[in-house]
Amino acid sequence: MAPSAGSGCARHHRLPSDPGGSMTSANPLPNCLLVDDLEENLLALEALMGDQGVSILKARSGEEALELLLQHDVALALLDVQMPGMDGFELAEFMRASERARDVPIIFLTAGSADQQRRFRGYEAGAVDFLQKPIEADILRSKARIFFDLYRQRQKIGAQRDALEELTGVLQTADRRKNEFLAVLAHELRNPIMAMGAGLHLMERRPDLETATMVRGQMSKYVRHLGSLVEDLLDIARIDQGKIALKKERLLLQDLLSFAVEGSRHHIDAASHELIQHVAPEPIWLEADHARLAQVVGNLLTNAAKYTPAGGEIRLSARREEDQVRIEVADTGVGIPAEMQARIFDLFAQIDGSNQRTQEGLGIGLALVKQLVELHGGTIALKRSAPGEGSVFEVVVPL
Repeated sequence: MAPSAGSGCARHHRLPSDPGGSMTSANPLPNCLLVDDLEENLLALEALMGDQGVSILKARSGEEALELLLQHDVALALLDVQMPGMDGFELAEFMRASERARDVPIIFLTAGSADQQRRFRGYEAGAVDFLQKPIEADILRSKARIFFDLYRQRQKIGAQRDALEELTGVLQTADRRKNEFLAVLAHELRNPIMAMGAGLHLMERRPDLETATMVRGQMSKYVRHLGSLVEDLLDIARIDQGKIALKKERLLLQDLLSFAVEGSRHHIDAASHELIQHVAPEPIWLEADHARLAQVVGNLLTNAAKYTPAGGEIRLSARREEDQVRIEVADTGVGIPAEMQARIFDLFAQIDGSNQRTQEGLGIGLALVKQLVELHGGTIALKRSAPGEGSVFEVVVPL
């Protein structure tokens, strides 16, 4: 007679509540656990379950079954009731005590009498059904198919839940960055507008030529700044909508770089930076959009000037490598924190820091640069950077 549920052997086996996902079988098919002390019975059950599209796990004792449950997720367990040592009822009780296996459906199989007391004990141990041997194949397959379908549905729902959670995280991040961007945009717009308003007020109070000349100079600077912000925003929108078409032409790289440097010169000179250029002397011809590629280099030079303390060094280098050109912009600036480097090209990305210089801008410049480079069939990367040691950006475009 098999030991009762309260016998001493039940105290020597414990199934951990959750050994972790790494122990889960990588097999995408649902697992069906067959437990019977007779090999011929296991083979017969395996044959019955062969057309169910499942992976069969076989154990000839309760102990072997517990080991399998530690390693695999199981969609259905078919347990023989009468086994030497740990019987089917005890195995079911161990499963129900485990967080990992407590929800596994159990169908008891018995060759003995199926009186009400045994059925009650089986259902009390967590059985969903109780079948008498010899097993009617169609009935067993029909019942098993229901649980396999439920398992597949749960897996599908779980995958959808995980995908939804991931999407929710992405949307929350995007929403947070959007809010941060709007706050920065309001700051970037408010300051020049307030300055221009103050200039107009000053001209009303002091309508002399000297004041008007000084105020017009300042207002021109602010108007250029606002115009640049608006153009960047419009460019991002145009690229997202596929409305930017490159006007490629055959051009000389050296001329393009000179144009970009000239456009960034006032930022470089304003901070007393030294600009060092290492550009290959031999002519480098390429097919590109002059305005857009100059915008890329100019943006990198302007960023280098903005994020480098006064009196720093900015290096611009360019060389041909087989069928592509490699352009590098390096600086001795504040650098980029390691945790920020992976998303430096994301839209609205801002470098965190207390330094006011690092808080300027909308955080769309590098995102725009990346998209313009990719439109040329090229790549851009942060080659290296470290706080206090500066940064090196590398652009590679095909000739």
